[in-house]
Amino acid sequence: MAERFRITKRTVDSLPAVDSPKVFYDSTLPGFGIRVMPSGAKAFVVEYRPGGGGRGVAKRRMKLGTYGEITPEQARDLARDALADVRRGEDPAGARAAERAAPTVAEMAERWLAEEVRPKKKPKTAAGYAALMANHVIPALGSRKAAGITEADVARLHRRVGATARIAANRAVAALSAAFTWAQRARIVPKGHNPCQGLDRFRETRRETFLSGQQLERLGAAIREAETVGIPWEPDPAGKVKHAPKAANRRVRIAPHAAAALRLLIFTGARLGEILNLRWEHVDFERGLLLLPDSKTGKKAIVLNAPALAILAELPRMGAYAIAGEDPKKPRSDLKAPWAAVARRAGFMESVEKIGEDGKLLKDRAGRPVLEERATVRLHDLRHTHASVGAGAGLGLQMIGKLLGHTQAATTQRYAHLADDPLRAASETIGARLAAAMGEGAASSGGAVVPMRRKVGDG
Repeated sequence: MAERFRITKRTVDSLPAVDSPKVFYDSTLPGFGIRVMPSGAKAFVVEYRPGGGGRGVAKRRMKLGTYGEITPEQARDLARDALADVRRGEDPAGARAAERAAPTVAEMAERWLAEEVRPKKKPKTAAGYAALMANHVIPALGSRKAAGITEADVARLHRRVGATARIAANRAVAALSAAFTWAQRARIVPKGHNPCQGLDRFRETRRETFLSGQQLERLGAAIREAETVGIPWEPDPAGKVKHAPKAANRRVRIAPHAAAALRLLIFTGARLGEILNLRWEHVDFERGLLLLPDSKTGKKAIVLNAPALAILAELPRMGAYAIAGEDPKKPRSDLKAPWAAVARRAGFMESVEKIGEDGKLLKDRAGRPVLEERATVRLHDLRHTHASVGAGAGLGLQMIGKLLGHTQAATTQRYAHLADDPLRAASETIGARLAAAMGEGAASSGGAVVPMRRKVGDG
């Protein structure tokens, strides 16, 4: 059979078997052909010389599709389109190869974490970004080409994660947006390509709890009980109650260092990591300071008031770290167990229905909702309470910001609504003068402000 003929279904079906790969070319469209393999597989191809052609330019061959998946007529149309692109100075095969070699979202994220995040961010922050990528972004978009991600793709990711965790959805999109911004500078994606921009995020309600005087009293009592006689506990009725210890032995005690850490969190307003990683060498008893070489906001000094100084002075030294854990050579990792016991005793726990990873309510074999305990007061709320007490005492937001180590005034502004003593005094002054002018309130009642009467029918 001739090596050049018009490629049609009839001529393709009549092609002979070959011992080695061979290309048969179309007689009417130069560069269009069909490649036959010894196995009998057939694929349509197009050949051309990029860059305007010329004998000195090597030919490129691009596969158009497999016979059976596309027809000869469809392959011919694809070949014409490709050759038209070549005449416009384009390189279809090169573009396809570049697209195949283009980084995926997973590859982009890996480079972003390795080259931008880990060298410049604190380990905890970097770990948080890595978790957002691994848990949310990569499973949904990881195999896709980064340059091909659209706003619709990001919106779907946001909705899917937000179905069960709205804050996590917002954080995941924010991390992905930061990765795309870096990828533009690294020329991984085209300049201006960031499909995360413009996305409406879920509304977040900032959860901040400020302990009342009564709650603080309960908290102090719970810590004292936990570190001395221990907090009583009851066995789970659904478990093997008969094997549970006697009531006199059912008490949970927390270590002195754990109790000290809880007190230091509220007396200093420090962050949890700052207290757990505190070394004795950073404690300046003479000047009453914690001189931290590093923190979330960099180098930092925390003022120690008299209660905080007393706690540290009485604390046994078990190693390099003030809050000793099981290994004196390492800082304590968390306070989850001690805080759970204390919070439960102080009445800071509530039972909530447990939600599964699929966003659905979990139920037991009897069809009843599975309940889990959740603390209504977080450890970080002790820091908020420290600040709220200062705001309520009229110490000024700037002063509170310095005590907490805030680098941005806007961060401290969350406590502005608590610093209402000057506002209240101003309001009382205005109200008293208005009432006096109107012959109401303080002016007509000997100084006691009384409410203005309202007649029936007044609008």
